[in-house]
Amino acid sequence: MKIILKEDINYQKNTIVIIGHMGSGKSLVGKKLAEALNWLHFDSDKIIEKNEKKEIIDIFKIKGETYFRKIEEIEIKKLLDIEKAVISLGGGSITIEKIRNLINKKCISIFLKVDIDLLVKRLKNSKKRPLLINANIKNKIVSLNKDRLKYYNNADIIIENSSHHKETVQKILKILNI
Repeated sequence: MKIILKEDINYQKNTIVIIGHMGSGKSLVGKKLAEALNWLHFDSDKIIEKNEKKEIIDIFKIKGETYFRKIEEIEIKKLLDIEKAVISLGGGSITIEKIRNLINKKCISIFLKVDIDLLVKRLKNSKKRPLLINANIKNKIVSLNKDRLKYYNNADIIIENSSHHKETVQKILKILNI
């Protein structure tokens, strides 16, 4: 399991954000990490679905991606004010500059890096990912990776999440020394 750490991580920050592509394990790792820390866990996509009373795929269909990104920014800004929380962010939220700036100021960021072929395998039967509807999954992930990797790679901690989530969580806890 490969791990990359920024040299200047501020371990005093007490909000952690989990970033990465869809299918990288952000929700599961975030939830299990929060449990291990005895912190709160929030999944930004689930909060948006609850508030909008619609699944994300339906928000995209009815109101479009631009609308979704606007409400995503609003909800994530609120979440980033919560201390002792682990927040699993939607894969595209990192493309929003205001979100990136807040993450850099307030949070420890963890990028769950997963090989593209493994992401394709994990996502091949997904019916709830709006960006994958009627798309070649591998081509879409490669395209998203070109747009997002520069932001993901700016995370405080980059950790491969190709094995069991328990191993990933244990490695994160060891790094954080919490």
